[in-house]
Amino acid sequence: MFKVRNFFRVAPLLLVMALATTAANAQSDAPSGKVSIETTAIAAGIGLSWGHGKLSFNGREYRFSIDGVTLIDFGMSKSSAVGEVYNLTNMAKFEGTYVAAEASFTLGGGMGGVALRNSNGVIMHLSSVSQGARLQLGSSGMNIKLW
Repeated sequence: MFKVRNFFRVAPLLLVMALATTAANAQSDAPSGKVSIETTAIAAGIGLSWGHGKLSFNGREYRFSIDGVTLIDFGMSKSSAVGEVYNLTNMAKFEGTYVAAEASFTLGGGMGGVALRNSNGVIMHLSSVSQGARLQLGSSGMNIKLW
């Protein structure tokens, strides 16, 4: 029982460290673009989120929609995030499912950061500000579709 409990304490840390390694590799390159995102989330065990965003890439702006799922998530929040996009060589690679491993807590107003990656190797580093009450443990993902 003790080993199982320790595993669940250490596993999220290992996932975050693995993500940080990927994020560190992306930071050595210049960003491909910038992104801003607005989302709303509601959860009772499994969470759902939706929203929209704007990508600045090669001197143009592209709008997109977001929907996502989180595991082990409780509460409700609104978030705004801004960040940089790496490894984006053409717009066809931007769409898709982005995944992240994180543990976060928001009560009233919180700040956070996350690195997300899709199957095309595109990486987003986001800094966010949230309003509401929410506890999230475990993995999350979001699907991005261009308008």
